[in-house]
Amino acid sequence: MRKSRVRRLACAVALALGAAFLSPGIQSAAAAADPYQVLVFSKTAGFRHDSIPAGITAVQQLGAANDFTVTATEDATAFTPQNLAEYEAVVFLSTTGDVLNDTQQNALKGYVDGGGGFVGVHAAADTEYDWPEYEDLVGARFQSHPAIQEARLTTEDHVHPATAHLDDTWTRTDEWYNYRSNPRQDVHVLQSLDESSYSGGEMAGDHPITWCHPQQDGRSFYTGLGHTVESFADPDFRQLLLGGIQYAAGAVEADCSSTGGPGPDPGGDSAEAEAYTSSSGVQAAPHAAASGGATLGYIDHGDWAGYASLDPAGATAFTARVSSAGAGGTIEVRAGSATGQLLGSVAVAPTGGWDTFTEVTTTLTAAAPGGGPLFLRFTGGAGALFDVDRFALTRAPATEEGGSSNVHLFYYPWYGTPEGPAGSWRHWQQGGHTPPAAVGADLYPKLGPYDSGDIAGAVDQHMEWVQRSGAGVIVYSWWGQGGYEDSLAGDVLDAAARHGIEVAWHIEPYSGRTAASVVDDIVHLEGKFGDHPAFYRDAAHGDRNAYYIFESLRIQDWSALDAVEDTAIVLAQTTDTTKVDHFGGIYTYDGIAGATAPGWKQAGDYAKANGLVWAPSVAPGYIDDRAVPGNTTPTLGRADGASYDLEWNNALDPAIGGDPTWVSVTSFNEWHEGSSIEPASSNPPPGHGYETFEGAYGKTGAAAETAYLDRTAYWADRFEQQRG
Repeated sequence: MRKSRVRRLACAVALALGAAFLSPGIQSAAAAADPYQVLVFSKTAGFRHDSIPAGITAVQQLGAANDFTVTATEDATAFTPQNLAEYEAVVFLSTTGDVLNDTQQNALKGYVDGGGGFVGVHAAADTEYDWPEYEDLVGARFQSHPAIQEARLTTEDHVHPATAHLDDTWTRTDEWYNYRSNPRQDVHVLQSLDESSYSGGEMAGDHPITWCHPQQDGRSFYTGLGHTVESFADPDFRQLLLGGIQYAAGAVEADCSSTGGPGPDPGGDSAEAEAYTSSSGVQAAPHAAASGGATLGYIDHGDWAGYASLDPAGATAFTARVSSAGAGGTIEVRAGSATGQLLGSVAVAPTGGWDTFTEVTTTLTAAAPGGGPLFLRFTGGAGALFDVDRFALTRAPATEEGGSSNVHLFYYPWYGTPEGPAGSWRHWQQGGHTPPAAVGADLYPKLGPYDSGDIAGAVDQHMEWVQRSGAGVIVYSWWGQGGYEDSLAGDVLDAAARHGIEVAWHIEPYSGRTAASVVDDIVHLEGKFGDHPAFYRDAAHGDRNAYYIFESLRIQDWSALDAVEDTAIVLAQTTDTTKVDHFGGIYTYDGIAGATAPGWKQAGDYAKANGLVWAPSVAPGYIDDRAVPGNTTPTLGRADGASYDLEWNNALDPAIGGDPTWVSVTSFNEWHEGSSIEPASSNPPPGHGYETFEGAYGKTGAAAETAYLDRTAYWADRFEQQRG
């Protein structure tokens, strides 16, 4: 096995002192003790970054100042065991595509596994897609990126030589990569992106961007920074790059054990205490027994830490995991600043050791509206007080008991089975499939292929699940008077009423639909169900019911709607505000568009200015391959929940989503389109290629089946908090 050289601290300090005179602005106190060699590889088989020459020059200058020599090449034949043995680290500098053959891949793998170092910069994550083990080496694969823009980074490790020089937050301009998976469970995260600080983040708020990890006997370091030429002239970025190279080369020691545990919840209610965004006096302290391997430590009287992504508004309690071999003291929970509104405090007694943890909790008074983010301030006697590991806020749900009347789920009552009230297969066989094992959907329902007329079974279960989702309204797919869905509507309303759910209407493009017939439909539904306790009435808009008109652009003249404007809110499906005359609202339905929100801001602003309801639609994904064989329309993968969170974030960001009145969810149970939040089976019939919800929000097995219901409840509560 190839072993990296062990550097001695005394020699490192001596070289560091000399290097300090060679490279102003680049700290090298942790520089390598012995001269060594680094290979920089920048071959591209796809997009080529114009920053590559600047990157090579920067690494060469860092080497000259820090006692390593640099060989730059784009010749893949350099990847042989014999040649690689000459180098302590290999840098993949914005490589793209398939740049190594099988023999060269094996040489690189053997080199790193045997004790060598790997450094990936930016597009190194966009490389070697035909080599599965490369993803383990680099940490994660590139997925997409928005336009180059300014964003804020959070320093999660203040000790590693790559990030020790950085403040708690760092604002800079670059091209910000989204990755196909979140590497946090398998790597040590050094920096993450604050997705609220820029547009286009797609990793559900937990967005590692720089990390490191052991690779058998070797070491791997990766940073997503470095797209722009200007990056390589930035002293802070050069220091980050230097620290990564020195770690990978074995020139300095660093803790790169897996961060593990959950990352910061996007605007959520818990955090690793050491993941602060501003501070005074405190530092991260490594502790093997702590969540994520570290605590917020070195706490003295008067120190504090701030958490920009945590809003204490609506929080009713605070709970923290703590340890203390010191004096103990008090945690003060504040809003806005370290001296802001005091919401509560809790005493921390000595626990007998820094690795002996216990929980403390306290109730909180209500934070003033708009009072700002969460701050923790620490008080006590002299010397070290205590450490704080992970902490959480508890909130009273903002949604009313029956769920949020402002979150609407599209609901489809069109399924049937031979054994059920329908008397035959309805919709499950779409795409030429033979139920029950084979259905026209890429996911398989937890209930199996059910009958929408099974009120006491499937429908009651649906309403229980809708209640769990935090949504208060279903939007019932309705295909005209006297149709199958019309005949079931009364029983579905009864089931909804039993669970505190209300019913609005999705008027579909049935044969012969006109503006006049839609007016007749509204009169029909009002007359038949208007007195039903589950018939939705929006108190904020004159106690009117809601009627979503699917494909409203099929009809040009909607002036007939003026006859029902006092009793009905009729929504057009479009963001083209020249097509909404006579309507009372606008929605989008499209389960893919929410990922980019085209026209949402303009539509929302128009609706607000003209007294209309704005109800953009969000979806967890859209895949209809089995229902529509050969379909060439785009699809949207769920990305373990990241797609759903992205669309919700877009909807609730006034700069993107236009300040919605309601949020409509596509869908509760449209199985053909793969957009359902209804629980999908974690163990579907084998041999049919079904997907599952496995991995959604980190959940597996049976727990994953309800992941999207629970996440909807989270977002419904966030929406109500924001409205309040």
